Amino acid sequence: METQALIEELRKQSAEQAAQIQALLAENKLLQSKIHFLVHRLFGRKSEKLSSAQLELLLGNLSAVPEDDDPPKPPTPPRSRPPRESKPRMPADLPTEEVVIDPEAVKQDPSAYQCIGEEVTEELDVVPTRYFRRRIIRRKYKSKVNRELPPVLAPLPPRLIEGGYASAGLLTDIILKKYVDHLPLYRQEQILSTRYGIELSRKTMCDWVRVAADWLMPIYDHIREELRKSGYLQIDETPVRYCGEEGSGSSQGYLWVFNRPGKEVLYEWHTSRAAACLDDMLKDFRGTVQCDGYGAYSSYAKNRDDIELAACWAHVRRKFHEARQECPSQAGWILNQIGHLYQIERQLRGQAPQLRQAVRSAQSGMLLARIEKMLKLKLRQHRPTSAMGGAIAYTLSLWPQLLRFRDNGRVEIDNNLVENAIRPTALGKKNWMFIGHPEAGDRSAILYTLLENCKRLGINPREYLHDVLSRLPTMTNQQTQSLTPANWLAGRAQSRAA
Repeated sequence: METQALIEELRKQSAEQAAQIQALLAENKLLQSKIHFLVHRLFGRKSEKLSSAQLELLLGNLSAVPEDDDPPKPPTPPRSRPPRESKPRMPADLPTEEVVIDPEAVKQDPSAYQCIGEEVTEELDVVPTRYFRRRIIRRKYKSKVNRELPPVLAPLPPRLIEGGYASAGLLTDIILKKYVDHLPLYRQEQILSTRYGIELSRKTMCDWVRVAADWLMPIYDHIREELRKSGYLQIDETPVRYCGEEGSGSSQGYLWVFNRPGKEVLYEWHTSRAAACLDDMLKDFRGTVQCDGYGAYSSYAKNRDDIELAACWAHVRRKFHEARQECPSQAGWILNQIGHLYQIERQLRGQAPQLRQAVRSAQSGMLLARIEKMLKLKLRQHRPTSAMGGAIAYTLSLWPQLLRFRDNGRVEIDNNLVENAIRPTALGKKNWMFIGHPEAGDRSAILYTLLENCKRLGINPREYLHDVLSRLPTMTNQQTQSLTPANWLAGRAQSRAA
């Protein structure tokens, strides 16, 4: 009896050790996949684009093989992209300076020679930024007829900074260098001092940027109102460090980006990532919000019957792209199906929403049903902690929202357009690294909003900002609606046509 009990105990210990070994092997495999993912994220290709050869390698023998009695299909020739329209290296209206060089013999005796042609060589030159002092002189006059009258003096034109010496041109230059060229204020201070001998502290420039943002706030509010009326928004958020109270170090804040595809974009600054941050923009909004799987969006939308969420297929594709090494055939099959969805979208680019909805229902609907069936079939075959299991669970948890683009022609297949709008801020924070004060985040949001909308409309930001900052001191808040980038461009085109 004791021997039998000992054998049973040994068997129990052996089973426990075998289970422990299996758990450790699974954990080791998971950790190795995470290490591989991090190494690839740091040093590998960032693009998720797969060629047809890569997909065939992932799919292995899953592709259909033709029967013997079927004639082999000729290979499909690769589609040739239309050649890009070549732009001139230099615009036609660029100021031109001509330098004429004659031979020495002609210079000595011009009458002995006749010009029969010329050789022209063009080069592009640049003159460094020129700073100058502008003196506004207002002369005083006294009446010769009535000596008792006080002297008359022309009023000083309205200015952005009363009593200051910053012009609209200087403010425009400082703003563009920081928010477009990503040049921090301390570097601008060094450049002004070493190259031009101008002593202008970064604190003074920071105060000027604050004043300029305050003047531009009404235009920012007009853009917000236009977005609220749109009925469809793409939303994403990006982290930005900011300095808190003195001595408390830096904290994490967020720029929330609200995008209307093909139209306006707006940035909002918040010191948190909570769902309550959405209320500033969405409290009067009704329609579709497209976003990623972050829980704040679903938490906010569950209390709003007038908002429906749409998910992003680019995030789904990224999940399965990261799971290729773990399950190459299954991940490759799903990536292939998603690729077909994107091929349909490329053909629908620029089409009317009604046509997009009809084509998506007819063509994309079959692909979506196939993907859903595959995901539900394979869900139980993968651990939830594995890359493939996580990708499948993520996709199925958002499935009703991922179908939203099929049923609404206005909705895009992914959130890439709003992520593209985040790029200027990502480049900027690599240089200025953090926002100096929580309130300064609002100023950055205002300036990024106006400059990004200028970029979308093909507006020269220097021309726009200089004109707007010159006109704002003479306008009321109701008149500033004409200064949004879209309205400013339309007004400029109308004046030129007249």
